[in-house]
Amino acid sequence: MVSPARTLRALHHGRAPDDPLVLPGPWDAASARVFEEAGYEALATPSAGIALALGYEDGQVPPKLMFEAVGRIARAVSVPVSMDAETGYGLTAKELVDRLLEAGAVGCNLEDSCPGEGSASVLRDPHEQADWLARVRDAAGDRLVINARVDTFVRGVADPERAVERARLYLAAGADCVYPILAPPEAVPVLRAGIEGPLNVLATPDGPSPRELGGLGATRVTFGPGLLRRAMAALRDIADGVRRA
Repeated sequence: MVSPARTLRALHHGRAPDDPLVLPGPWDAASARVFEEAGYEALATPSAGIALALGYEDGQVPPKLMFEAVGRIARAVSVPVSMDAETGYGLTAKELVDRLLEAGAVGCNLEDSCPGEGSASVLRDPHEQADWLARVRDAAGDRLVINARVDTFVRGVADPERAVERARLYLAAGADCVYPILAPPEAVPVLRAGIEGPLNVLATPDGPSPRELGGLGATRVTFGPGLLRRAMAALRDIADGVRRA
């Protein structure tokens, strides 16, 4: 039997430019089932979406609750599930891998921001982040698909070459895919030209479609909490209609 991790990893390769891997972001078991029934081949949980569903701000969910929420999602579907594991929750590489696998996740996002002064986050030294990713890879073997998030655009570094530099280090450290989150559409071709590996791009409501992002160079397209926000907007319309009926 082919392992779910191997299935997820294979989905990142051999794709046509107009056919990127599209991974919707479930926030609970019910939404995960909807996405699976719609025909998606895999799912990628967003930390911000789960936080919102649990009544927390993004980045404030206790790790135990986050792993439990992902576990419910993974148990509810038969397709591979990747977990947004944020910065790793202060766990060692082995502890993190064990917790991910116990939850049923076969992939993870790991971001390269770290706490700065006060409540602000700053970019981590890329070599330190690469070392951390290498330890996670060593602990996981081939059991996890590692999506290394690159936070340069989030932290105000607009030059795509800075993202490329980090992405190359992370791929060399063993990441399966890199994710320059919030990369603007015009930067995607530059990223694609400089990165020899799968490239995750965030789709936004007012931006190009997943198919269009694939044409620009995206291998994988995710939505963060965007689909939950659209669902909430639809639910508000339903609630308003019921109240007026």
